[in-house]
Amino acid sequence: MRFSRTTIDWLLASLPLLATLGVLAIWFPHEKAVAEHFAQLRPHHPSLTGLFQIITDWGNAVFYAVYLFLLFRAWRTKDRKLARFVGVYIVAQLLIALVAVRFLKFTIGRPRPGGETLFQPFASSGSMHSLPSGHTTEITGAALPFALRNRRSLLSLGIGMVIGLVGFSRIYLGWHHPTDVFFGWLLGSVTGFAINTFAPKD
Repeated sequence: MRFSRTTIDWLLASLPLLATLGVLAIWFPHEKAVAEHFAQLRPHHPSLTGLFQIITDWGNAVFYAVYLFLLFRAWRTKDRKLARFVGVYIVAQLLIALVAVRFLKFTIGRPRPGGETLFQPFASSGSMHSLPSGHTTEITGAALPFALRNRRSLLSLGIGMVIGLVGFSRIYLGWHHPTDVFFGWLLGSVTGFAINTFAPKD
């Protein structure tokens, strides 16, 4: 079976995160064990915990700066295609990473790791808004279009490392279950493909 170039770059950009989630699924008997493991690990490795806190806090912010720069560049050069790319990114992220994610978090009501054991749909508390991972949705939606537009295997894999680090940081820090991150990646992939479809480079 032959894959398109777009599919290959999507797979490469997804590989680090999916491989990490696969290892966690094989290594631990259930997601509660994953949460317990990292809860015990964090106090003994403050430097690593601090590093993942920086990644989770600033991973998406870096892409805000990137898209802001591209918007400025589009304005300076009057590049309509580039302006369209940034505009579609903003709309797609608002619809999926903000509206859809918030709606799902609220209606599903999954407890965060280490909290309640039962789902509480329509709960207003942030402690019940674990599924899906908004950070993962956002970073995937922001980073994936660069892989799909540039069509370079090493770049796509490098972008995948960024997505993987942000996604894993949410698990390591105890904010999300692995499946939360997986569904965040799925939603972010929808964003990435939407941007690539409605604002193609060529």
